[in-house]
Amino acid sequence: MDNAVVDIDGKITGTTGALLERFVGVSKASDAKTSVGETNYYVNVLKARSEYVYWGEHELGVFNAGASGSTGTWGVSATARQFNLLRSAAGSTDYPAGRTTVGSKNNSTFYYRLADGADYAASGGVYSVSNTDVSTAYELVEDPESQVIDYILTGPSGSTDAEALAKITALTNIVEERRDCMLFVSPRRGNIIGLSNANTITNNIIGFFDTLPSSSYVAFDSGYKYIYDKYNDVYRYVPCNGDVAGLCLQTTETAEPWFSPAGFQRGVLRNAIKLAYTPNKSQRDRLYGARINPIVSFPGQGVVLYGDKTAQGFSSAFDRINVRRLFLTIERVISGAAKSQLFEQNDAAQRSLFLNIVEPYLREVQGRRGVTDFLVKCDDDNNPSEAVDRGEFYAEIFVKPTRTINYITLTFTATRSGVAFTEVAS
Repeated sequence: MDNAVVDIDGKITGTTGALLERFVGVSKASDAKTSVGETNYYVNVLKARSEYVYWGEHELGVFNAGASGSTGTWGVSATARQFNLLRSAAGSTDYPAGRTTVGSKNNSTFYYRLADGADYAASGGVYSVSNTDVSTAYELVEDPESQVIDYILTGPSGSTDAEALAKITALTNIVEERRDCMLFVSPRRGNIIGLSNANTITNNIIGFFDTLPSSSYVAFDSGYKYIYDKYNDVYRYVPCNGDVAGLCLQTTETAEPWFSPAGFQRGVLRNAIKLAYTPNKSQRDRLYGARINPIVSFPGQGVVLYGDKTAQGFSSAFDRINVRRLFLTIERVISGAAKSQLFEQNDAAQRSLFLNIVEPYLREVQGRRGVTDFLVKCDDDNNPSEAVDRGEFYAEIFVKPTRTINYITLTFTATRSGVAFTEVAS
């Protein structure tokens, strides 16, 4: 059985009749295999390879292979030997609307037009998805053992401050429970877009983020960037939380995960025509003091993430993105090493083996400028006989993270020609 997906009216590719996908020689048998042992059942093939269609149910209007339709039902084992054929619809009215056919009784080709979907434009550009639906969808990734993720993006926060607060609080609860990923949040669109007074926008952003909970697993930004939407041929403003997460990933690839994603070296946003709001120095100081990382457009230098704070509401090592990402990285690696200790002998030799795994890794991190010093304690002191009898294993890991530069002070002094610099500097 051969199947093709065609862009009949050109609304997907811009070319009328363009071939989107083709599936040749797929089978009606549920246990069918290809010559290399892969599944060839058309339902599974469409699920795995098609980007445009999915299987709903078998064709009902078929030409029976035997005395009754059930003798040639699609989707049974290949031992059935013979499957029902598609029947010609010529002169028949028992086929669903939107489908036509050509061919003879035993050799028909059917054409289907996609129907019964939700038309975004016809609905006024609004999907009937509630804030509760969105939060429920995010809950699919709340289990760290079944889903491995690094970043959660809020996208647009919501249509009202109350709706945005509910959504972001729900997502914050997820990252606080998982404790192995970060959430990136941009301001609510209505607090920035359409407003011209920068001070009003600054007050709106600070007021909005002040209502959000404190967490070192969350990062706030101030930006909405103007981009070209090639799929709809329009320009539009989009929140920058996806860009900030992208800068973190780019930093991991080009440097190390414990380096800051901000600044002119690694913090330049891509594909930004302009910003809806670019704060000046005094406004940036206000934003930064309120846990918000400013996104700024500098003439000749691009659009830059100009801060690396987390959303933690008090001062500590974890109020910086690079420190939080350092711990996320080493915790994931060392946790994997710890799992390998399960059900092994709980004795000094096993504890020594664990130390020989963790300490070389942390020395490597230290050599790559992630930490300035560390200590791993896993001995009889923190594994007393009572803990051993209970089947417990304890290791304490202390690290001194490398901090980033957030403020630079330069002092210039003019001296007389005969003055020695060694005297001035001392």
